[in-house]
Amino acid sequence: MTYEKDAAAIVAAVGGEDNITSLYHCVTRLRFGLVDRSRVDEDAVRAVPAVQAINQSGEQFQVIIGNDVPKVFAAVQETHPGLVAKVNDPNADDAVDAGAPAASGGSIRDRFFGFLSKTFPPLLPAIAGAGLIKGLLALAVWLGWMSTETQTYQLLYSLGDAFFYFLPVMIAISAARTFKTNVFVAAALSAALVYPNLVTLLSAGDPVAFLGVPVTATTYSYTVIPSLLAVWALSWVERGLKKVLPQALHLSVVPLVSMVVVGPITLVALGPLGAIIGEQISGGLNWLLTHGGVFSGILLGGLMSLIIMTGMHAALVPFILGNLASLGHDPFLPLTYVQVFSVAGALFGVALRARSRQVRATSLSTGFTALMGVTEPGLFGLLLPMRRVFLASMIGGAAGGAISLGFGAQAYALVGNSGLPGLPGLAGQTFGWSVAALAVAFVGAFVAVLVIGFDESPLTRGAAAAGSTGVADAATADDRAAGAAAALDGGPVVASPVAGTVVPLSEVGDGAFASGAMGKGVGVLPTDGEVVAPVSGTVVTVFPTKHVVGLRSDDGVEVLVHVGVDTVNLGGKGFTAHVADGDRVSVGDRLLTVDLPAVAATHDTTTVVVVTNATAYAGVEPIAAGTVRAGAGLLAVETLEHALETAR
Repeated sequence: MTYEKDAAAIVAAVGGEDNITSLYHCVTRLRFGLVDRSRVDEDAVRAVPAVQAINQSGEQFQVIIGNDVPKVFAAVQETHPGLVAKVNDPNADDAVDAGAPAASGGSIRDRFFGFLSKTFPPLLPAIAGAGLIKGLLALAVWLGWMSTETQTYQLLYSLGDAFFYFLPVMIAISAARTFKTNVFVAAALSAALVYPNLVTLLSAGDPVAFLGVPVTATTYSYTVIPSLLAVWALSWVERGLKKVLPQALHLSVVPLVSMVVVGPITLVALGPLGAIIGEQISGGLNWLLTHGGVFSGILLGGLMSLIIMTGMHAALVPFILGNLASLGHDPFLPLTYVQVFSVAGALFGVALRARSRQVRATSLSTGFTALMGVTEPGLFGLLLPMRRVFLASMIGGAAGGAISLGFGAQAYALVGNSGLPGLPGLAGQTFGWSVAALAVAFVGAFVAVLVIGFDESPLTRGAAAAGSTGVADAATADDRAAGAAAALDGGPVVASPVAGTVVPLSEVGDGAFASGAMGKGVGVLPTDGEVVAPVSGTVVTVFPTKHVVGLRSDDGVEVLVHVGVDTVNLGGKGFTAHVADGDRVSVGDRLLTVDLPAVAATHDTTTVVVVTNATAYAGVEPIAAGTVRAGAGLLAVETLEHALETAR
């Protein structure tokens, strides 16, 4: 299967090549850095066949693809050659000079997690390969198949452990790309931290000094934070030098001065500081995980999906690596396995109980994908839209977490996969408790789904949902008219919020509405500036610029009234709101007053009325044409129950 069309559609939907500052991919997601987030058409992104879901993490816009993300990524580069430099060459001089060493926009929290999400994912393939070697070796030793004294073991262990021993260098390479500094200068600086002669000098026990300044004896192998601090300092020094020195000196003098300045600063201050920070934070986290027991397990196990969705788990990677290096095991990693199995259990529960063939098929495929360690397609594609299923997965996670931390389950290798392929990473003295925790998480989430139940309507679309229960997937115009008439006999009706001329939704001058992506409905070209409630119910939101009002009827119909096209640009000028969030209204109650002549002088005043939760119903059809008065019937909503009765 080729993805050229999908790739082109994705790039267009995120605002085009000129709106993309960076692009790379992890196991399941395309990760975009953007110039202007507001240029993204989220509905258009979701409409691309290859896209499972979208997510915003800090400043990063993520398009979740699933297992085929490398193919989509390759197609993006093939169809958009202009993006190749932004993917593969972030270290050219113009890239370094173009901006700050790290992302400068957003809050400190967003910048921190954005940095982590860019630095660690490129290391995952090596972490997975090397970690699995160590995990399988540990499993072989635990089962008695191999002795640690054999040369075969020692050679294989070297293959698996070398990456982690030289982790400061690997971290430096990835961090340099994030900080937009020279990769090889950064690698050289960090390589010095694990250089054999320096290691011997610092471990000899004698005082060490640089120009009379004491150098703290610290071991840097397997560490993360010292290297990160060194590369951060390098980025500022290198950037400052390039601003003051002529171009001719950039090749030789800038690296020379950078290394001579940053190297000693790292050995004297940044390296020991980073080691202390890492030890203290790791110690605190380990104390919490060790002494919190069942309570910590319930809390962290239940919230793990949320932690992963927000990217907060990335902040723990340095401490996980530190635990594995210093202690030989880590108590946090098993909780990531618990999350995977709880999501998989919830998805298989959906597959068993779902009425829709589409939902069953999707939950089965994403369930198996989750068991393989990739939960994003199921998490974003099914669990989040069906909130009770998400809750069920949290229940399973809490139960599994209680077992994991309550009985001291440990991971003995970071293998980069928390599904079935990553089980060797748990092989060791606590392997039995780890397996028990995963089984409890899976079964707990599975049973919780069956007990709590769920609403499939967010994943089914009108007639398609009805089709899963035997109702025809398509209807003629006469059928739709009959359905509308039947709805008038007892189904929900949405009235017109303004007096004017009815306009088909497809002819509205706003692409998001015209495509139907925002819901089903119509437009009305108003003849006066009075905007009234189209349903009896609750005002959910009044947009700050007062040109949009969202309501939820007493029948559960969610209606959006959008006055004009691009009128958000007016900033509220010409609009007066008469209601606020949470107000109760009846059909015909005044919502807004619009200075229609003033607004019409600069903008199309067509007022759009759409049912935003149309997928929860069998149909939403116009019941008015030509002119319509405010408060008169405009849209008829046919319930699934009525559609089924009609089909019989």
